[in-house]
Amino acid sequence: MDFETLRQGDFSRLGQAITAWNGVVEKLATLETDARDDLKAKADKADWAGVNATVSREFITKTAGEFSDAHTQAKTIHDILSDTRDELVDYKEQLDQALERGRKRNLTVTRTGGGFAVTMIIHPDRAAKGHEVPDHSPQDAEHLRDDVQRILNRATESDTTAATVLRAIVDQAEVGFSGASYNDRDTAIDALRKAEEAAELIKKKSDEMSPEEFQKLNGLLSSFKNDPLFQEKFATQLGPKATLEFWADVSSPDSPNGLARTQLDHLGEFQKNLGDVLGGATQSDSPAMRRWEDNMLKLAGEQYPTRQGNVWGYQIMSNLMRTGDYDDQFLNKYGNELVAKEKEMRLPDHLWNQQAKLNFIGDEEFGRDPMTGFLTALTNSPDASTDFFNAKEPQDNAQWVLKDRPYFDDTPLSDGPNPAKDAAGKAMFAAVSGVSDPEAPGTKYEEHTPEQREAMKRSLGILASTGNDFPPEMRDSMAYALGNHGDRVHEAMSSPLVERELDAGQLMEVSKQISRNRDDYQTLTQVMHQPIVADILTEHAHPEDSLDRAGRTIGFLEEARYQATNTDKGEALADASWDKTWRYHIVGGLLTPWHPVGDAVQRGVDVITAKMLEDEQNRINAQATSDHTRTYENRSRELQSLADLWYRENKDWAEDPTHEGFSNGHGVYKQIEESSNDGNKKAEGVAGIQ
Repeated sequence: MDFETLRQGDFSRLGQAITAWNGVVEKLATLETDARDDLKAKADKADWAGVNATVSREFITKTAGEFSDAHTQAKTIHDILSDTRDELVDYKEQLDQALERGRKRNLTVTRTGGGFAVTMIIHPDRAAKGHEVPDHSPQDAEHLRDDVQRILNRATESDTTAATVLRAIVDQAEVGFSGASYNDRDTAIDALRKAEEAAELIKKKSDEMSPEEFQKLNGLLSSFKNDPLFQEKFATQLGPKATLEFWADVSSPDSPNGLARTQLDHLGEFQKNLGDVLGGATQSDSPAMRRWEDNMLKLAGEQYPTRQGNVWGYQIMSNLMRTGDYDDQFLNKYGNELVAKEKEMRLPDHLWNQQAKLNFIGDEEFGRDPMTGFLTALTNSPDASTDFFNAKEPQDNAQWVLKDRPYFDDTPLSDGPNPAKDAAGKAMFAAVSGVSDPEAPGTKYEEHTPEQREAMKRSLGILASTGNDFPPEMRDSMAYALGNHGDRVHEAMSSPLVERELDAGQLMEVSKQISRNRDDYQTLTQVMHQPIVADILTEHAHPEDSLDRAGRTIGFLEEARYQATNTDKGEALADASWDKTWRYHIVGGLLTPWHPVGDAVQRGVDVITAKMLEDEQNRINAQATSDHTRTYENRSRELQSLADLWYRENKDWAEDPTHEGFSNGHGVYKQIEESSNDGNKKAEGVAGIQ
């Protein structure tokens, strides 16, 4: 900002603009509240079906989010403009005061080209006769010059940084509005400058930086990992190639300054911080970030030299995906190309299986398998996971990661489960449920979209086709998936003749494979108690049907357990886990929040599960039941508690003389026992699925 602009500055128009923006903010705040508390709240509570349950609800949710982002962006613009206007007004006052001090010493400031000059107002030789001109020293002139220059520098800084920040915020979203929120310009510009500082340190020093510089870098990433301007600026300033090269270098144990050795205890934290920053950066829709993503997709398919040999870009980038919220579209483009690359390799387990260690989150995984980190990223972004598992072009992704992919051991120092297979199971659950972690406190489930239901059907069919090659690492995730789709699973397991949305034969095979492990079998049984109890509490038109369905599903599950634990007509248990002592653990949150009897269901589930465990503890020692035709009888307490619950809910109906055979303590027990036997036989009949 030049001298004359600030001196003659009239900031009233800027003040009018700020007032107008304040009006926009207030109006958008009202619209945001209406959209959230009225429109979206009603949509969440509405008992919609069909297209309305998905398309309309999703549109309303997205629209409410846009109003929120619009309000956030408008408020940020208002606050930055207001902050800048106040500073410029103050700098103009400082300039006026400096000029006044100069006039008292016969000094003034005039514009000269692109700058200014300090001159005398009246030369002593030209003063009127008898008029004394105020005296000044050369230092007075220098001080005035320096004061004016300092004020102009600060005003210029205020003006240009405001423009920089406003452009950066607007660039965050090509269409719609940015959710970036800043209360003042200084905070925003500080984020941009710190991002440049962090990126420049990596570009100049890489793994040759000192431990102190590394700690400073880690501190910057940690402090600003959730700041959208920092995220975008850091990623684009560093660039995708330098990002990959840096992690390849810093992971090497023989870096020039021994950085990996001296900072080994901090590399895991650094990896998480870097992943958080890069993930957040992909949420930006700035032109620079879109170029970053396109280039990263290309560079991931190239190799990078390290002191331990070459590593692929996929291996590096996937390890940085273990944390952070990556953009859904970027994830799916990355995943499609990663799967295509692996299929092109034919034996990716051989090509990835090198000696380099690229992962420092945890102690076991080397990070050589790029699929582990990528699938972890999908788990953190359920919508992206749903798209990935439903994709059939350019290849069938679900078929690859759930069945066909040749996995390899990325934990050569441990004999534990395969991390990549475990990650595939978790990503599958996220795809079918819309939830990252079924065991997270306060987890809630929304009604399934058609895409999630399709992902469930596809995953069920693929895993059922694996037969006894079903990956053990995926048993718990599939148990949770069946519970998450419990209403449809219960419907299919208990249906006597009619085909349902989910295939009973596939459910039998998958349930059998889950039941090969005692803990996963317990999880499956417990999560299936939820739809059974919910059915009993909500079936009012034909109460007898819910009792019949309860028995049939219990019998179905019992047959699956029998076939899983009996390798030869009940002699040897197939899994040593069945020898362990039974332990009750709570599996909550699997009911959709709109369920009208959610709390009552959970109370019922606790009772039913406790009774089931009593049966199992009394029955299981080192041998399973030998007579599969009587397996349903082993659930006596479980069936009895279900019948008791049903009777309490339907006492008036059961005692009506026109409804024979449902008496308390006998009739209901007979009914559910017979239904359990029917379910047992149905499961036995469909057990040939492979």
